[in-house]
Amino acid sequence: MRIGYLECFSGISGDMLLGALVDAGVPLSHLTETASALDVGARLEARKVSRGGIAATKVDVLTSDGPASGHDHPHEEDSHEADAHEDHPHPTHSESGAHSHTHTHPHLHADSHEHTHEHETAQTHEHHRSLSVILGIIRSASLPDQVKQRATRAFQLLGEAEAAIHSIPVEEVHFHEVGAVDTIVDIVCAAAGAAFLGVDRWLASPLNVGSGTVNCAHGTLPVPAPATLALLGDAPVYAAGSPMERVTPTGATILRMLDVQYVPLPAMRIASSGYGAGGRETPGQPNLLRLLVGESEAATDATEPIAIVETVIDDSTPQLLAYVSELLLAAGAWDVYRVPVQMKKGRTGVQLTVLCRPELVPALRDLIFRETTTIGLHWRLENKSSLQREFVEVQTQWGPVKIKIARWPSGEVANAAPEYEDCRQLAAQHSVPLKQVMQQAARLYADVNANARKEC
Repeated sequence: MRIGYLECFSGISGDMLLGALVDAGVPLSHLTETASALDVGARLEARKVSRGGIAATKVDVLTSDGPASGHDHPHEEDSHEADAHEDHPHPTHSESGAHSHTHTHPHLHADSHEHTHEHETAQTHEHHRSLSVILGIIRSASLPDQVKQRATRAFQLLGEAEAAIHSIPVEEVHFHEVGAVDTIVDIVCAAAGAAFLGVDRWLASPLNVGSGTVNCAHGTLPVPAPATLALLGDAPVYAAGSPMERVTPTGATILRMLDVQYVPLPAMRIASSGYGAGGRETPGQPNLLRLLVGESEAATDATEPIAIVETVIDDSTPQLLAYVSELLLAAGAWDVYRVPVQMKKGRTGVQLTVLCRPELVPALRDLIFRETTTIGLHWRLENKSSLQREFVEVQTQWGPVKIKIARWPSGEVANAAPEYEDCRQLAAQHSVPLKQVMQQAARLYADVNANARKEC
């Protein structure tokens, strides 16, 4: 099983994760193409920096006017940029009462709420993006379905958290336009980078959320900010280092989007690692996020628990059930399938079966009750065994395709298959049959494998 482990010893923000992804091997061009596909007037720039003497990658979201001002705390603003490019309300951090550091949240608000700031112009104040508009931007972008599903879920979670805090309908939640650009790019590029790495399971250390207070349009509030706290849920948190906000709303949203589990570093073979940098140095606490990517060292014949959730529905349309299946997969289900069944009174129904981690049962159960007409379901725990998996990339005439490889305990290849999403995207982009892309990718992998055996 391929694992991505986030070591959040100095918190997490959107740009820190993008930097860690690039540092761990995700091509910057892949994220740049993702940002371009959103068509929101933003691009990415990456550079090497040093934090606490450790080399790391810093990724900035840029617009035609300069750095996007949605970067949501000192992780994400170099000190010399802090006041230069912000044209909408932004809160400030109070650190030990000595001085403040300007930063910007991916701030949402209801139209009925008034927000003012000396840097804000009337034009900026009038231009906002509603949640539905942002979801439309994601939906219309030329991106893999997995990326769009994850990003859509992320913004729904972010909107719901803010709506609950302000006791307003989620439809009334709006993003400041400039801040929304940055937040959209951070979240969607994070989803794209995670998909590129082919990680099956995301894990993280406990979160250093920071301490102190944050001054915003709603007043002086303790760290973590309300939206961050709502998004983190029951994640394990602590505070260390100088007072500042270390986990941002964007960072918390991405953790939820990836369905991160908080566990100690597991036994794994590390294939790559990366450091993502915040915007400035923080004395005594390197302003870094570390990402480790590798394969689980658990024995192949070892088992792990799997939850199976089932219900039978006889009064729903195929369109609704397909939609619910997509929601369940986006919410973290391993698999969802539907089987026609014969019910009492001669009715034909559909058995909906969901496979997931045991801890996801409450959330997926509630989703099924909310989105379908069923009034009852059952679930059980069983054991799951799986082969070790890894990914390699082949270069077809239309572009790169990842090959998923499953191995027996001996290391012998049990199965190898092209990734559907890679092939589907290339087929659509170049107007060629999907089967041709898949066949060429499989042939190229077979050729490489055959040559490797000859050399041995």
